[in-house]
Order: sequence, then C-alpha cells, then structure tokens
Amino acid sequence: MARIATLLSLSVLCLVASVQCYGGKGDNPLAKFIEAQKSKRPSTFRNEVLDVEYSPVFVESQDGLKEADRVESLPGQPDGTAFDQYSGYVTVDPVAGRALFYYFAQSENSSSQPLVLWLNGGPGCSSFGNGAMMELGPFRVNSDGQTLSQNKYAWNNEANMLFLESPAGVGFSYSNTTSDYVTGDTKTAADAYTFLINWLERFPEYQTRDFYITGESYAGHYIPQLAQLILHNNKITNQTVINLKGIAIGNAYIDIETQHRGSYDYFWSHALLSDEIHEGITLNCNFSANANVSEACITYLQQVDLGDIFSYDIYAPLCGSSTGSPSTSGFDPCTDSYINTYLNTQLVQSSLHVTLPPKSWASCNFDINAHWNESPATVLPVIKELMSSGIMPVTTTRYAIDYLQTSVKTPWYPWYTQAEVGGYAVGYENLTFVTVRGSGHFVPSYQPSRALALFSSFLAGELPPSNES
Repeated sequence: MARIATLLSLSVLCLVASVQCYGGKGDNPLAKFIEAQKSKRPSTFRNEVLDVEYSPVFVESQDGLKEADRVESLPGQPDGTAFDQYSGYVTVDPVAGRALFYYFAQSENSSSQPLVLWLNGGPGCSSFGNGAMMELGPFRVNSDGQTLSQNKYAWNNEANMLFLESPAGVGFSYSNTTSDYVTGDTKTAADAYTFLINWLERFPEYQTRDFYITGESYAGHYIPQLAQLILHNNKITNQTVINLKGIAIGNAYIDIETQHRGSYDYFWSHALLSDEIHEGITLNCNFSANANVSEACITYLQQVDLGDIFSYDIYAPLCGSSTGSPSTSGFDPCTDSYINTYLNTQLVQSSLHVTLPPKSWASCNFDINAHWNESPATVLPVIKELMSSGIMPVTTTRYAIDYLQTSVKTPWYPWYTQAEVGGYAVGYENLTFVTVRGSGHFVPSYQPSRALALFSSFLAGELPPSNES
C-alpha cells in the first residue's frame, strides 16, 4: 500500500482470539454502550456522513508551555531512559473551561520520525492509561503499582507518540462546565481538532511533520471523523494545515449492523455459543440501524451467556484466578489495577502536571459512556470518503469491509515476523486488512513484538512482510 503525495493510507487491524470489540459480558465500556443503544429509537441513529461546520478554531498563545510540560522523570522510571517526555493540558474552550490532557513520548530520533496520535475508545476510556501505560507506550506499570519497567516494543521506537485523553471527563481531562460531560461524536472530533491545532503551536517543530492517527475500539468512530474534519479544514483554513498521511484502526466499532452480526457469528465460531442459539439469532434478528428488534430475537439474545471470562482475551485467566494457568500471551490480566494505583498516586500526578484541578484517574468514565448523546449507526460513509481521498474484531470488520465494495489488490496471505506467522493480511484499493495471530483486543499488550512490526510496516506505507526473513 504505497504512500504518495496527498494520499492517505488506511489500515483496519483485527486481532484473533479476542471477544469482538468488548463484545462479551462484564465491565466493558463498549459492550455497555452498544447495549444502551438497543433501547434507543431507530431515528436516533444516523447513517450519513457527519454534518460538521468548518470554521477557525480557538487558538491561544503557547509561549513557554512546552518547557513547562516537560516531564523530567516519572516516579519509578527505570534508569537509562533516552527520550524526552511531556504531559499537560491544552485548552480547547476557555469559556467553558474545557481542557484536554495529553502525554507525549518522543522517539530517540525525534527529528526524523513521524508524529502519531493514539486514541482509545469506550466511549469514555483513557488513551494514556490504557494506550500508553498498558499497551504501546514506553513503560509498563509493575505489580507493586509504584515502579515502571521498560517496554522494549514501545511504538516510540518508530514514531513520536502522542496520547490524548478525550473527550473532557476522560482520565485527567476536564471541564468547568458540567453539561460538557454529556457529549457525542461531533463535539469529540471538534475538540480533538482544536487540541491538535493548539498542540502544534506548542510544538511547532511538528507542524509540517508526517502525521498519522491510530487507535482501537470506539476510536473506530473517533479516527475517521477526526481525519475527515482535518481534511476538510485543510482545504479552507488559514490556520495550521495538518499533514495527515494515514489512519489505522484496531478492532474498530464502525457499523452497528456488522458489529452485532459479526459478534454473534464470532462467538459461535469460537464455541462460545450453541448452534441452536446462533441459528435462532441468525433467523430472527435484524440488526440494521432502522429495524425494530423482534420479540423472538430478544428471546434468543437473552439466552446468550459467555460465562465469567476475560472478554478482552477469551483464552486468558481472570485477574485473581487461582488456577495458575498462564495467559496464552503472557499478559497479566491484573495490569489495569496496577495502572490505577500508579496514576492515582499524588507524586505521579505531580510529575505529569495534573494540577488543573487535582482529580482521581479511572481507566474509563462510565458516566460519559452512559450519557453519550450522538453516535452514528455507521461511519462507513466517512471511511469511504477517506478512501476516495486516498487514504475491529475479525468477523465484524470483514463484514464491514464487504459493505465498502472495494477491490482486492493483494490477495490474502500470511505475514511474518521473527520467523513466525504474525497474522494474515489482504490489500484492498486504498485499504489494508490485517490480523494479528494469538492476540486479544489490546494487541500491543498481548502481542507487542507483532504489533510493533505491523506498526512499522504501516508507517512505511507497506503491507506486512510475506516472507520469513
């Protein structure tokens, strides 16, 4: 998938061995969100490309703020760290008092490598705690909740990584206006764009740098919408033109119909659902956005019981399990507890410049999740628009790609890293679909070396390697 001039590269990444995009039961933000959408009338969903007005955004003086954001050292950080770190707030609405928190881990070769924005989903989940501290950032939190270890497969080996906690109310991001905590897709995209324009004023050396957006789960909404907003604004703005080169989405929630249909097919194909229940769902459920759910469908859906499993990785042990059986990926399922302890330590918050105002940190804000007031039924029209500009769980994503009706350029093949099959890939016209073998939902946590190899290929504008060298 070559990158040329004004063209965008678009990758949809899918991971095998995970329940579909938080699709199982348990304390999962996307599962809660999707369940809540069932109770809404069909008319509350929109299938069209988001209607967004494009106008100059708020920009404030950034003089001196870059150095003020420099993180000298994180508590418990291992010796020998050779890259610069920054964190702090960017105001996106001074009247409402709305400010978004970011963490930035530069590459050791920061002047020659691209800028990449990472977004977690939810909606309402932290890109810093989940993305940076648990998945692809430079450090992992140890089991003591006080010290850090180096992540040798961190993505800042390949790029300058920017993690944004969005929208306000997520992680350390906040607003002084309570009504801001009832939000949706359009406002989230607009605030992220305003954040980027101001952040690039604070870090002007990145204003002309190649820029990519990556993320996972409900970021399947965030990323295409933000990319669309950037491309539209680039055409008319007299502010900074953002040099967007590509987007990559992992286990993306992008279409409500394929999400439901693909999830139940996935459960059945992985022996989590009986033949009878799967057949009942297939025959009686119409998951399209404008369809009413029948009583027969509800009867079968109520019989779905995946049991008490770790739904981010269906073959992993639960946190606190006494079975002693190791995770197939080696990932500690209690990691989120270690992160929660670490990020709620006063010394850690001080080192991150969390002062406006001091607050407790949580992996996901379920109140924002429950009060999300705008979510299009599909962002496939947005993705199709991005593809024409040139720019998720396995079954749901494959169904969604079918809806795009794009032609295959490179047929399905196994790709390799470290002399092993890393997964499988297929190249479409302006889009690449890739799986990562042996991974759960958080691929950089479960398969870090394969994730880094895949990320490196994406930045190079290439398909993952098809040979074992």
